[in-house]
Amino acid sequence: MIRIVAVANQKGGVGKTTTAVNVASSLARLGERVLLVDTDPQGNATSGLGVASDGAGLGIYDVLLRGVPVERCWRGTSVANLFVLPASAQLIGAEMELAGVAGRESILQREIRRVAGSFGMVLVDCPPSLGLLTLNALVAAEGVLVPVQCEYYALEGLAQLVGAVRRVQESWNPELELLAVLLTMFDGRTNLAFQVAEEVKRAFRGKVLRSVVPRNVRLSEAPSHGVPIDVYDAKSRGASVYRDVAEEVLERARNAKATGPRAR
Repeated sequence: MIRIVAVANQKGGVGKTTTAVNVASSLARLGERVLLVDTDPQGNATSGLGVASDGAGLGIYDVLLRGVPVERCWRGTSVANLFVLPASAQLIGAEMELAGVAGRESILQREIRRVAGSFGMVLVDCPPSLGLLTLNALVAAEGVLVPVQCEYYALEGLAQLVGAVRRVQESWNPELELLAVLLTMFDGRTNLAFQVAEEVKRAFRGKVLRSVVPRNVRLSEAPSHGVPIDVYDAKSRGASVYRDVAEEVLERARNAKATGPRAR
C-alpha cells in the first residue's frame, strides 16, 4: 500500500494544513500509527497539534540540513499513535541553504522511507510553493493528496502542481501518483460552490474524494487551541467529515498499487 502521502497545493488558503492535521488525527484514531511531517516554515501543522514551533528542539530543519536521524526529531502529541516531525522559522532560509547540497531533493526521501515501515501512514504537510521543500516532500512521497477550495480560482495553478508531479515522476520518483483530490471550504448556500465542485470533478475524473469539507467555524477554531478537530469538538460537522476523509484516503492508499504507480 501507499504509506507516504504529501498534502500539497502551492496555492495558499485552501485548507491544506487543516487537512493534514485532521486526516492524521483521524487515521490515528482508526488505529494507524501516524507520523505528520511539517515542511512549512510557518509551522502551522506543528502548532496545530500543540507542539511548540519555536525551534527550541530538534525538527525537520535538523533532518534536512544537519543530518540528524528523523527518529531523534519526531515528538508525540496529545493524540495516541500520532507523532509530528516539527517545523519552525528556521526553515525560512532552508531553501537557500539546500541549494548547494548534493542530492538536496532526496534528503527527506532517504530519511522518511527508512522509517516508514514503523508507521501505518506518513503525511507530509507542504508549504504553499513549489520550491525545494515541496520538492523534497514529493520525492519522498508515494502519493499526493490535493486539497482544492470550492471558490472562484479553484483550478488556478493546479496545472503547475500536476506538472511538478510529472517532473518528479520522470526525474526522481517514478512511484509517485496523484492519490486523491479533496474539495474543501464548500458552502452549500451558493451555486458557485456546486459549479466549482463539478469543474474539479471533470478536471480530475476518478480522483476526487466523495467526502467534501464544508466551511465550519469549529474547524477554524481548533488550531488556536493546539488540537485537531476530533479533540476540540468530536461532534462537529468538520470532525465527522474528516473521519470520512481519512477512511477514504486509507482505502485508496491500500488499493492504489492495483492501478499502477503513475499519476494520470
